Amino acid sequence: MATTSLKLPDELKQRAAVAAQELGVSPHAFMVDAIRQAAQAVEQRSSFVAQAREAKAEMLQEGLGHDAHDVRVYLRQRLKDGQASRPDKKPWRE
Repeated sequence: MATTSLKLPDELKQRAAVAAQELGVSPHAFMVDAIRQAAQAVEQRSSFVAQAREAKAEMLQEGLGHDAHDVRVYLRQRLKDGQASRPDKKPWRE
């Protein structure tokens, strides 16, 4: 395991120590978990952006997409009972 030195402003170090104590963990464990969560959030965002770019490229190539009204109905149904059939894609180019 690698060792890293981290210089923090005194106020932030104190806040981290208080938060760690509230959670019942060491300040070190608190900081390691905070870094892990931040890295995971960046990785997840990068994945979402990549998926969105792929979907956009596919939509532009096919000329098909989902009608906004159909998507709203689909999402409401999924929230209501967890099951819904995805709406069909429709041509969006005139």
